[in-house]
Amino acid sequence: MEGIFKGTVGDSEPETLHHESVLAKEALAILSPGPGKTIVDATVGLGGHSRLILETIQPTGRLIGIDRDDRSLAEAEKRLHSFKDSLVLIHDNFANLGNILESLKVQKLDGILFDLGLSSFQLSEADRGFSFLREGPLDMRMDLRGRRTAADLVNHKSEKELDRILWEFGEERWHRRIAQRIAKARKRAPITTTTQLAELVTRAIPRATFTRIHPATRTFMALRIAVNQELEALDQAIRQALDFLNPGARIVVISFHSLEDRIVKNCFREAARERRLVLVTKKPITPSLEEMRKNPRSRGAKLRSAEKPSP
Repeated sequence: MEGIFKGTVGDSEPETLHHESVLAKEALAILSPGPGKTIVDATVGLGGHSRLILETIQPTGRLIGIDRDDRSLAEAEKRLHSFKDSLVLIHDNFANLGNILESLKVQKLDGILFDLGLSSFQLSEADRGFSFLREGPLDMRMDLRGRRTAADLVNHKSEKELDRILWEFGEERWHRRIAQRIAKARKRAPITTTTQLAELVTRAIPRATFTRIHPATRTFMALRIAVNQELEALDQAIRQALDFLNPGARIVVISFHSLEDRIVKNCFREAARERRLVLVTKKPITPSLEEMRKNPRSRGAKLRSAEKPSP
């Protein structure tokens, strides 16, 4: 989404509601939306990519926008109001893509876009618990209808399971030390806030190993991925999308860390071997130096794309 924040950058405050769509020109050029086409934006966010798509599919095209965050969706609805006749917004998880399209009686798509970044809007809301720079509850749910929060994981998962989450989803070098520190601290009192956890993680990591990345970055990323089951959802959504693409239609995915990119690469390669897709980008496209200068949060972004071949 716009104004991304993933595991590569984490030492500056997000700019509230200021957003720039990452790799926007590249994504639109590859997706190639046009008048009359039906496109899915599976991660609407604040509507940056959606607006660019809507401008090109007028007057008879249709954009189906999906997001699991109802607050972001409400903001996008305001921003995209002038396109309301061409727009359908759905509050759901893109893991349910097949059911969503079937409920809308959509049989085929002319393209689908996934932009997997976390938005500045989400980071700016302290009560969401995504940012370790803001005091807030340890929540981290993308969809507030979900039952499990980051606080639930931190306070109730076994030390061994926390260790696994930090390594598997955060690739955190100091996963064992952090899990041990969490397990010890929660015996005295529950860990309930973002700053509590961030301080605890910082104390667990040797200061000599600190870099420009905030020490809590990978821990927060790992917990967020686990809370929202993000990797499972991505794999499911890509596989479902293939069944709905028209011949010549393209799927574009912008990821922001190696775990996401690995899933996209493997799904595309598997589908290419089965001749269900043809790779458009054999190597991922990354932001230009100019884009990274203008939008530092675009660092780490990778765009991959593939096309549904003709029968």
